[in-house]
Amino acid sequence: MVGLFLAQVLMSFNVAALPVSLGGMVEEFGVPPTVVSSTIVVYGLAVAALVMTGAKLGQRIGWVVVFRVVVATFAASALLMILSPTVGWAIAGQALAGASAAIIVPALVALIAENYHGAQQATAIGSLGSARAISGVSAFFIGGALGTLVGWRPVFGIVLLLAVVVFVFSFRLRSDRGDPGIRIDLVAAVLIGAAIVLLTLGFNNLNAWGLLYATPDAPFSVVGVSPAPLFVVAGVVLGQTFFWWTRRRAATGKVPLVDLTVLGSSSERAAVYAMFIVVALEAALNFTVPLYIQIVQGRTPFDTALAMMPFNLTVFVTATLVVRFYGRFSPRVIGVTGFVLTTGALAWLSLVVTNNWETLPTILGLFVFGVGQGALVTLVFNVLVTAVPKALAGDVGSIRGTTQNLASAVGTAVVGALLVTILGISVARSVVEHPELPPSLVAQVDLDNVNFVSNDELRAVLEGTDATEAQVDAAVALNEQSRLDTLRIGLLILAAVSATAILPASRLPRYRPGEIPDPAPEPVS
Repeated sequence: MVGLFLAQVLMSFNVAALPVSLGGMVEEFGVPPTVVSSTIVVYGLAVAALVMTGAKLGQRIGWVVVFRVVVATFAASALLMILSPTVGWAIAGQALAGASAAIIVPALVALIAENYHGAQQATAIGSLGSARAISGVSAFFIGGALGTLVGWRPVFGIVLLLAVVVFVFSFRLRSDRGDPGIRIDLVAAVLIGAAIVLLTLGFNNLNAWGLLYATPDAPFSVVGVSPAPLFVVAGVVLGQTFFWWTRRRAATGKVPLVDLTVLGSSSERAAVYAMFIVVALEAALNFTVPLYIQIVQGRTPFDTALAMMPFNLTVFVTATLVVRFYGRFSPRVIGVTGFVLTTGALAWLSLVVTNNWETLPTILGLFVFGVGQGALVTLVFNVLVTAVPKALAGDVGSIRGTTQNLASAVGTAVVGALLVTILGISVARSVVEHPELPPSLVAQVDLDNVNFVSNDELRAVLEGTDATEAQVDAAVALNEQSRLDTLRIGLLILAAVSATAILPASRLPRYRPGEIPDPAPEPVS
């Protein structure tokens, strides 16, 4: 279990290390934060696009053998991050890490299902949830300290060390044999892969390419329409085609890329929806807070770590302890309560957040959000695993990997585009309300390309204009207030997204207190 726990830590630490490295990478590579955030997006995209194929590879080759190989490639991705000369190399490193994680994710589920049952299985699943949380705590704290004192690259030295340790532990795992008779449905693999790539690229470039009309940065346009929404629509259509093809293949007696019986009931579909929302919210918050603290306020990565500590530490503790409540409360009660907490916490934060992240109201909001998040991340995974036979554990792992990483990529991409859009509207409105900023000065600053910048960067831009000192002070004050208003509106929108999951969570299973069901019997061959 130590090796499996550390494998989850490996992946989660890598993901959590990216936001805390945001400021250092922006400064070193000289690119906007939205470009650096592509490292987060491409990781999630690679996992989500390849995890179903990865699950079948594991079943065909054997979980232990393939697990060993991909841990080694994950180590290579960390080395690429450490040595990357440009942001392009860093993005490539995260693409390799995502491709490796696409097999690690279902491998963890399959190995847990093989070795643990009943209450032990629930505890083992809880350990994966706590591993994700403790990785967030350690990545923000250690990464923040290293990023402040040394730089962002040593953080990925820890990822490399973790990969080596997991590789060594993999030789203690029980050996298994694959099934060479398993055939991989290449048509379904291409459909789901293309769907996820198009969805992620579309959402990630809504701001850069245009929400509706194409911007000059768009690679192409269709009668003036931005490719971003077209990619989203095409991704949805391909996703629907994937489900149609998979059901058709299963009806003819052929082995599908993923067995859709794991989503056969409304409670299982509700669990997947809940998983998508809770991971997207976590990704959005983990991108928004470091963006604001490091880029806007110009503070250090260590300050980011301290600001996020109440949230990450609470998620870790809750994800570990929530298993103890399974005997007293049903998944339905825990799920609904969790989303009520996350919704209330985000709405509260939108009201109380200020430029000082150490205030008691802000810490309280992050704490409550962490309680809801920690309970949900373990609960929904447990609902899926306990509902299916052991033989379908790999399929559950692929569903989990696709959902979590697509949600992470979409959550990061959408919140980035959303915040920049809101900021542009807020700044434009504020300029109208401040007559001391003449139109000639506004034109020189170029509000059409507004983005999150620090006060020092804004002053440097204004020094290249004919602005007076009073106008510079007014522009900085306007931008500072607009950014804070944008953050508050963004948090309120996230609260609304969280609220959409409360009703679906009411369709989670209603187990009797004290009952944790074992998976259904394996089919007789």
